[in-house]
Amino acid sequence: MFRFIKRTTALFFVFGLLIFVLINLKVFIEAKSYMYADVDSIPGSYTALVLGASVYSSGRPSIILADRLDKAIELYEHNKIKRFLVSGDHSTATYDEVNNMKYYLLQRGIPDSVIFTDYAGFDTYNSIARAKDIFQVDSLIIVTQKFHLRRAIYIAKNKGLYVNGYIADKQGYTGMPYLYFRESFANIKAFFEVLFGVNPYYGGDKIPIKGSSRLSAD
Repeated sequence: MFRFIKRTTALFFVFGLLIFVLINLKVFIEAKSYMYADVDSIPGSYTALVLGASVYSSGRPSIILADRLDKAIELYEHNKIKRFLVSGDHSTATYDEVNNMKYYLLQRGIPDSVIFTDYAGFDTYNSIARAKDIFQVDSLIIVTQKFHLRRAIYIAKNKGLYVNGYIADKQGYTGMPYLYFRESFANIKAFFEVLFGVNPYYGGDKIPIKGSSRLSAD
């Protein structure tokens, strides 16, 4: 009996590991042709979706987030996009990624009229699902670091969006091995969210990206 249990456990482990590897490979393969590092070569889209990341208590974006915002500005300055959709976590009064992202863009001369804000982008899946369902985006460039971009593109493609990704890496970042390790598990979560068509945490009224940005204000 003990030998049977041991053998069965080993088989489950091998099967689980195989599924883990295959899902990550699927995400990698589906996304790799849609990732760009050169602003001149990336196809244009109406909207840049800038995915949130941590901000300091002062409101200053973390290095990773600032690089995402700078790369989105680069797209705008090269006429590759017409609108920004900044999406992140503002689940409490004391933590606000989104308004600080918007403020960063405003401080660099981006007009308020082209910045849309999504305060319920609690994770990558929610940001993309809400971009489609709430902001009625059908074509977008996702701006984030390479380690994160594959998953975001995979989700967007499987949500029926026309998508390309702009790599936001402007420098090396601390903790990259951990970020890639964590991302491999996040890919599994994204696979099943897509598979089962999970709804975003929050719905709400439509705020068309081609309408007025004031409708998205906090």
